[in-house]
Amino acid sequence: MNQPLLDTGPLLHRVGIVGGGQLARMMAEVAPALGISVTVLDPTPGAPASEFARQIVAEYDDITALLELARLSDVVTIDIEAVSASSLAVLEAAQIRVAPSSQVLGIIQDKLLQKRYLAAAGLPVGEFASIETTAELLAFGLPCILKARRHGYDGRGVKLITDPDDARELLASGPCLGERVVDIERELAVMLARNDSGEIALYPVVEAEFDAHANILNTIHVPAQIDPAIATRCGELAQASVVALAGVGIFGIEFFLTRTGDIVLNEISPRPHNSGHYTIEACETSQFAQHLRAVTNMPLGSPRLLHPATSFNLLGELNAHGVPDFRGMHSVAAMAGAAVHLYGKSSVKPYRKMGHITVTAESLSAAITKAKILQQQVRVEGKPA
Repeated sequence: MNQPLLDTGPLLHRVGIVGGGQLARMMAEVAPALGISVTVLDPTPGAPASEFARQIVAEYDDITALLELARLSDVVTIDIEAVSASSLAVLEAAQIRVAPSSQVLGIIQDKLLQKRYLAAAGLPVGEFASIETTAELLAFGLPCILKARRHGYDGRGVKLITDPDDARELLASGPCLGERVVDIERELAVMLARNDSGEIALYPVVEAEFDAHANILNTIHVPAQIDPAIATRCGELAQASVVALAGVGIFGIEFFLTRTGDIVLNEISPRPHNSGHYTIEACETSQFAQHLRAVTNMPLGSPRLLHPATSFNLLGELNAHGVPDFRGMHSVAAMAGAAVHLYGKSSVKPYRKMGHITVTAESLSAAITKAKILQQQVRVEGKPA
């Protein structure tokens, strides 16, 4: 078990996080300023968050380890969705606070249950169906988007199906969700925080760009260049979805804006999200500090945007393996308004998230121009240990 690097003095709250990856790391970095200590549970020794938090080395669903995490915490939260909701329910049965709750996590981590729940709440989720066989796939109709119901993230477990053979591997892996293909004009997202008192903090709508090769959300622009009425509607739908779930914490809500002007709710993430990384430099309160405020039922901070921004991932190069070798970092240091966050991962592989860079500027166009320069100059390669 790793001990915190610094004595943070008198503490207001103790937060336990199931998962010790980059999201937990960035929460742990800001925790002392809020009077919060952090303990993480993660199966990988020296997980990224362990540089700033105590770590319990154990599997996510190890009940003994979870109870130890709870003993050291006033509230338990997550940085990864691949956590057993039933294991968290064991903690709740022992009168331990979990936020978001095991019920919320259980709904969200099953993509079909999530769609059904949101549809029942009257939210615009588009046409979908449960798909477990080729016959059900053909009955739903092609083309369609096929998603693994569980454990799919960062582009994994998601595929555009134009021929039944395209679906063979996904269907063999387990039950799937089928979604009707949407004619997308823009992909939008918004972060929203809610605490136990029902207070809500809504961040501005961002526009998301995906890396087609890695099939991963890669670049965020804020504020999204959309009609104010669309931004308002996205905010209303985000609030309605989190309230319907009785969610506590910060949530990333993704939308499609269609070419006919309709807004389709795509997915919800019950934790800090890639589309909110920009908030560290560009907003009064970062998504990581906001999540800690929400799960401890502190008053929420202001989500106000201070500067237009563009944020993008640092992904491992196509042939990157071994120890991370970050190239072009002097370019980041030389560029006004640029900030880099490295995730403390000890090894790199192709398309693995190794960090992110955010560029703020007086205008979004200026931020985009600067970010494009850095995207050409900064890369993550690998070298032998």
